[in-house]
Amino acid sequence: MPNYVIITDSTTDLPADLIKELDILVLPLSFTIDGNTYEDYSDGRDLPLKDFYNKVRAGKMSVTSQINPEDFIKAFEPILKNGNDILYIAFSSGLSGTYQSANIAADKLKELYPERKIAIVDSLCASMGEGLFVYYAVMKKREGMNINELEKWLNDNKLKFCHWFTVDDLHHLRRGGRVSAATAILGSMLSIKPVLHVDDEGHLILMGKSRGRRKSLDCLVSKFEEIAIDPKNQIVFISHGDCEDDANYVANEIKKKFNVKNVIISMIGPVIGSHSGPGTIALFFVGNKR
Repeated sequence: MPNYVIITDSTTDLPADLIKELDILVLPLSFTIDGNTYEDYSDGRDLPLKDFYNKVRAGKMSVTSQINPEDFIKAFEPILKNGNDILYIAFSSGLSGTYQSANIAADKLKELYPERKIAIVDSLCASMGEGLFVYYAVMKKREGMNINELEKWLNDNKLKFCHWFTVDDLHHLRRGGRVSAATAILGSMLSIKPVLHVDDEGHLILMGKSRGRRKSLDCLVSKFEEIAIDPKNQIVFISHGDCEDDANYVANEIKKKFNVKNVIISMIGPVIGSHSGPGTIALFFVGNKR
């Protein structure tokens, strides 16, 4: 049976050392800020993350671009030529057209390599929620799942990957069309901190509002308590928009209250950060529902 390669995209926000450990291929989306276009690499080789967030705080707008079919073909074809199959785990179709681009590329390549399998999985996930999904995929592969078994497992289980997050400034989500202008203005005036999640269709949904930053962080911890499956055996991912102290606060609360197996913290990359902005805190785990 042919071996297969797990591929994903940079919106997983996985740290470079973990990407190396998982032995996966991560394709970069791109972003344009301050008149320059960069690739979103996990090691920040094009633009360091601190520099990106400093530019956003200074008022620079960042515009993101999905991966196009031609780039997918360039990435996929050498793997197929080497006799390997491909399992690609895509950024949520509810937030990007990247999944559709991957399918266009796969359809073209299947005509050229009919003996190879190209499985495209719509994660319906974002940021380190997608990263956690990919992490589990690698673990299942290492347990011996073949590509067909893993494709089925991912599609059967993706709605158990929970995304709960809060942002410091609603105007970034407003610019991306994620919340209304009225909600953003009112929230900023009243120091309202929204609590959002990614729903079963991969869209961002406003789920509640907290008065003040600390209460919004505590709400994320409460959501973990409410819906997490088997907390003591969980590996929890937390991503942040250049606000490490708040990420550590949530991590410490999760560890103290639930004695989870491990917590991995990483910064939110420029593509996700272009829409969520500095000060975003996101918590990802496996639950009985999203």
